[in-house]
Amino acid sequence: MSQNQLDKKSEAWSALFSEPMSDLVKRYTSSVFFDKRLWQADIEGSLAHAGMLAAQGIINADDHASIQRGMAQITGEIASGEFEWKLDLEDVHLNIEARLTQLVGDAGKRLHTGRSRNDQVATDVRLWLRGEIDLIGDLLKELQISLVDVAEQNVDVILPGFTHLQVAQPVSFGHHMLAYVEMFSRDAERMADVRRRVNRLPLGSAALAGTSYPLDREMVARTLGMVDTQGLPQVCQNSLDAVSDRDFAIEFTAAASLAMVHISRFSEELILWMSQNFGFIHIADRFTTGSSIMPQKKNPDVPELARGKTGRVVGHLMGLITLMKGQPLAYNKDNQEDKEPLFDTVDTLKDTLRIFAEMVGGITVKPEAMERAALKGYATATDLADYMVKKGLPFRDAHEAVAHAVKTASTQGVDLSDLPLETLQQFNPKIEQDVYEVLSLRGSLNARNTLGGTAPSQVRAQITRHRARLAG
Repeated sequence: MSQNQLDKKSEAWSALFSEPMSDLVKRYTSSVFFDKRLWQADIEGSLAHAGMLAAQGIINADDHASIQRGMAQITGEIASGEFEWKLDLEDVHLNIEARLTQLVGDAGKRLHTGRSRNDQVATDVRLWLRGEIDLIGDLLKELQISLVDVAEQNVDVILPGFTHLQVAQPVSFGHHMLAYVEMFSRDAERMADVRRRVNRLPLGSAALAGTSYPLDREMVARTLGMVDTQGLPQVCQNSLDAVSDRDFAIEFTAAASLAMVHISRFSEELILWMSQNFGFIHIADRFTTGSSIMPQKKNPDVPELARGKTGRVVGHLMGLITLMKGQPLAYNKDNQEDKEPLFDTVDTLKDTLRIFAEMVGGITVKPEAMERAALKGYATATDLADYMVKKGLPFRDAHEAVAHAVKTASTQGVDLSDLPLETLQQFNPKIEQDVYEVLSLRGSLNARNTLGGTAPSQVRAQITRHRARLAG
């Protein structure tokens, strides 16, 4: 008879149990077919734990060498697809441990000394998520670079800026693109900040109360790179908290949700801009689809789907918060449900960022259409009010005078800049010929030459700043 407890899981969990788990319950409680993606983190954490056990004299050097040899073989088996994942063994941790024991005997059994699956899974998820955050940070950087490139190519292109979806003021298209660069830069900052709290070691907390073995948890933290910027080990300081809270996963999903919200806002604009009613941009054909019935159409499927997937990610955030809110200390099986939404959030965000970084580079701008739209909405009305203020009129009075001017222009079906000087002087006698420079779209753009403004000189300065930041 096998001396490996894990080989007998199909008969009963352990000697304490008199009957095996039902097949329905087995399938209901198993997580191996989705948490197996944690296998690299699980092996990395196990090797760090084994090294510490050996250093502390808890296991001998031969056992340590056997564990290292066995894990190397398991790594090869999983990487090549040869590893047999077993439902009876519930999760990634028991599957790997069982195979290790098959390969190296008692040494494999000694690996679990001083730890529990509770602190093991918390460590695995943190290690895996840390790596994914690093990848997401790189993808956010790539998207920002793509946006900066488009901004630089279109600094002097005039876009109607909207409030309430009504033409408000002219802005540089480059300035508009840089607004999203700012959003995604904050998303990257949030990810970096989340990473600091993810990068803390639960291992050694055991099931909930710590362990009686003389573990060196800081050694494990250093081995796994769970250190701060000064190289000091970052270890969860309370065993109950370490094994039970998933706030780091919730915090990541919140940051991911915000990134997707920014993607969704951008998507909404792309969808509007490429519609026939706007006609501001063209998106490369590889990011669009045709209609099954209307041959003339190109549909913005990628930004539409990204807008939809945002709801999916925000839903995961709500699910994780709800999962956590009712749990007493310490570990509960509820926490098995943290992985699928977390995994899907990571996958969705990474795929979306990758495709948007490429799609942005394929945007073709149509300046004439944008400028025609800007001319339709009396976009320089605020400029006329500012002009009157500079002539000595209080702003509120200027505001009212311009309202009358817009009404007159609207009645005549012309732009403010098309009104004769004599007509404009009826609203303020101090108006002079130089008002027409103010009333031009280009003049309006150039006038907003303050830090963060839309004047081309300011936009170019911001592009330089972003390039320096992104190069670092």
